[in-house]
Amino acid sequence: MEEPGQKHEPVLLEPLLDALRYGLEAILVDATIGQGGHAYAMSKRLNDKGLLIGLDVDASSLETARNRLTGLNCRVELRRANFGYLDDVLQELGVKRVSVILADLGFCSAQMADRDRGFSFQEDGPLDMRLDNRLEKTAADLVNGLPEKELADLIYEYGEERKSRRIAKVIVTARRRQRLTRTLELAAVILEAFGLRDRGWQYKIHPATRTFQALRIAVNEELKHLERLLELGPNLLVRGGQMAVISFHSLEDRLIKNSFRVNYAEGIYDEISKKPIVAEREEILRNRRSRSAKLRVARRGS
Repeated sequence: MEEPGQKHEPVLLEPLLDALRYGLEAILVDATIGQGGHAYAMSKRLNDKGLLIGLDVDASSLETARNRLTGLNCRVELRRANFGYLDDVLQELGVKRVSVILADLGFCSAQMADRDRGFSFQEDGPLDMRLDNRLEKTAADLVNGLPEKELADLIYEYGEERKSRRIAKVIVTARRRQRLTRTLELAAVILEAFGLRDRGWQYKIHPATRTFQALRIAVNEELKHLERLLELGPNLLVRGGQMAVISFHSLEDRLIKNSFRVNYAEGIYDEISKKPIVAEREEILRNRRSRSAKLRVARRGS
């Protein structure tokens, strides 16, 4: 996840470009187009018969990408849709198979810095956490509505937080006094669960990090949509086409790794590399966001 206020730079861009193989007239999908960094670099290789299809659930990101991609030789089609419904988007466009599917599962600085989205536990904002504002449930709905056990299970499963039961218990006690609606309110409650009331702790990461991650994943159903994209991939790629996914935490990477492994075993994908591609030291120094990024690439069997 990108540091608040940091200028957006697409992670692992050069390793990604080195790994991908496609022709001048290829059809490329950037399933999480964001601000268009990866998409622009990939599409510069295409001629006027090539096609870039970009998806994102964030309307403002799509507009930024649209402006950035102006002037490319290839045709560009952008859609506001979740990548879990990539098959529906391709059907709408009359496209059966594509050469590349890319999904960067991280977030850009604009999203993190927007207080109204409620992603940050360091800035005050509404407990929202929706990447797509068309979704009905917010983080506040989960925090204030889930039974204690379900809340604890959610924080443990999606945040891998060992203190999940204690955190859920303290949240339930706090919400009995009044509904929790602000990010800093929730962060303070989590600090209380850790027995902390100020910033004088000895932790590598903020104690609220894993709980906020869990809520964000749950609100946006991120793992469910990722599972569906991974299932769709083999049927949407041409022979020799490639699926490339950049992940930022172990839950995502585990799903990708296991999906690729199953497809390798069944002869659907050809294995390119056993290990994920990670950032070199120079990129990490230039872009801290890249330090936790892992790129896995698989090729559709020919």
